[in-house]
Amino acid sequence: QVQLVESGGGLVQAGGSLRLSCAASGRTFENYGMGWFRQAPGKERVFVAAITRGGRTYYQDSVKGRFTISRDNAKNTLYLQMNSLKPEDTAVYYCSVNRYGGTYYRSGTYDYWGQGTQVTVSS
Repeated sequence: QVQLVESGGGLVQAGGSLRLSCAASGRTFENYGMGWFRQAPGKERVFVAAITRGGRTYYQDSVKGRFTISRDNAKNTLYLQMNSLKPEDTAVYYCSVNRYGGTYYRSGTYDYWGQGTQVTVSS
């Protein structure tokens, strides 16, 4: 069992920055791939970024160059640094665990999810 707790969301003006954190329980955090997804009102949950256990990163095209995913295995924590935020980034952001590999941008690949943290970007 893995428990995930996100934090760091909030209200920010367009062009601003936020850093999301995801604290994970368990002693095998370093063995898992991790991901960030987001869900805007009335829309499906979509992939944002992923990081493998080896540190390789992947991003949705719309956030490349603006968002950075990283992990601190010593702290069992996943991060998402979000810069140059836009109103279209407004969503609930979820972190997730991928224990067994697979297609990193598919939500079905991930088997544990946090409760989400709201990010609102005003224009």
